[in-house]
Amino acid sequence: MKLALKQKKRDSLTGHSDFDDLVVNNSDVVLKNIAEDLQNHIPREATFNSEHLALQKINQHPLPMIHVDAFLYDDDFVDSLCEEGKMSRSYCTECGSYKFISHSFSLMELQFLYQQVLPDLTGKVVVDLGSKLAAVIFMGYLYSSASQLYGVEMNADFCQLQEMTITKYQSIDIIKVVHADICIQALLLQKADVVVMNNVSEYFLERQEQARAWEFIACNVRKRGSLLVTVPSLEESLSKRIIQLSQCVEEMQLNYDVHMEREVGREAVKQIHLYKIL
Repeated sequence: MKLALKQKKRDSLTGHSDFDDLVVNNSDVVLKNIAEDLQNHIPREATFNSEHLALQKINQHPLPMIHVDAFLYDDDFVDSLCEEGKMSRSYCTECGSYKFISHSFSLMELQFLYQQVLPDLTGKVVVDLGSKLAAVIFMGYLYSSASQLYGVEMNADFCQLQEMTITKYQSIDIIKVVHADICIQALLLQKADVVVMNNVSEYFLERQEQARAWEFIACNVRKRGSLLVTVPSLEESLSKRIIQLSQCVEEMQLNYDVHMEREVGREAVKQIHLYKIL
């Protein structure tokens, strides 16, 4: 049975029923079960050898980097791995620490996205570009009333994992995995009410392909009133590209302080930006 929430803005921790809390808690359990299942089917770094370009860029970074998928492993879990000697945050007592990166939203960031950033999604179409492990669309399945959730992913290994999880959790009715380059998905972008882009190009496309992808997105995400969620901001993503998308959108102000108990949480969600298509 689908554990869905009617999407609502929440102004405080109070104001909703015990039943609402139960649904939220059950949804959290399902999402964590999904993450645990995926941990058993993917290397701890959450990368496949088929991700040639991403691995190359990580290895070429001036600072030593470790990829830790934030959806699969939260900070507490990473700390426990370090304590057990299975992972290290330090590489040299003189040089400092590893740079940890993730190409997925954490559970906290996903909750912020669906509970605070996005409006009621009843009847809406959500498209996640570069869906990786499908965290965004599974969260949307559990926490919103969206009518369709699409994950667009170029890597066949990740698509196979997504399909496996969709089948196991019987969410095939509204979740669809699209194994394709986004630059051949014009119709999908044109019908989307929400498009999510979390670091979709820097590590996965060559510079020329990045420009082509942004041009394609700018030409096809044009439905008036539709929403664009980006990490990082459009200004940062497009700073070196002559693309007119930023002139066709209005950035919506977000309250990054809600429910953020730790400073690290606040800093993470501050990377999330919301735009409305004009």
